[in-house]
Amino acid sequence: MLSVPPFCLALYQPDIPQNAGAMLRLCACLGLDAALIGPAGFPMSDRHFRRAGMDYLDHVNIERHVSWREFEDWRAAKGRRLALLSTRGDTAYTDFAFQPGDIVMVGRESAGAPEEVHASAQARLRIPLRAGLRSLNVAVAAAMVLGEALRQTRTFPQGELE
Repeated sequence: MLSVPPFCLALYQPDIPQNAGAMLRLCACLGLDAALIGPAGFPMSDRHFRRAGMDYLDHVNIERHVSWREFEDWRAAKGRRLALLSTRGDTAYTDFAFQPGDIVMVGRESAGAPEEVHASAQARLRIPLRAGLRSLNVAVAAAMVLGEALRQTRTFPQGELE
C-alpha cells in the first residue's frame, strides 16, 4: 500500500531568518515536510535562523532547491498540488479542499511570489482580513492555513498530552 506524503510547507526565497526558523519549527511539531527554495536572503547557517528553529530543525524533513525551476521540476515529478498563499489569492483558505500531500507555499516576506509562481499554482489562497490591512506575518499565515489543512484532513499528530 502506498503511503501519502505529509503536507509540505514551501518557503519561496525566504528573507527573514527568524520567520523561516519559526516555520520549520512548525513543520517539525506538526509532522510536516518543508521545502526551501533559494536563493534565501540570508545564509542558512545564520545564527538567527538556527536560534528560531532551535533543536527542532533536526526533526523536520527539508528539501532544498537552489531555484524555482528546480523546485517546480521536483514538485511536478512527485505529482503534488501547489497551493500558494497570497494577498492576491482568489480563494479563501477556508473554502479550499486540502488533500494530504499538498504543498502550501509562502512567498518572500518583502515581495511575495513572482508571476511564474502564481501561474504554476493549482490554487491561490488568501486569508480574509479586515479592510485596509495588507497581510499577516508569513509564519502566522502559514500556521493558520496548515492548521486548517490538518483539521480538514484529520491528520493532526496524535502525540502524548503532558
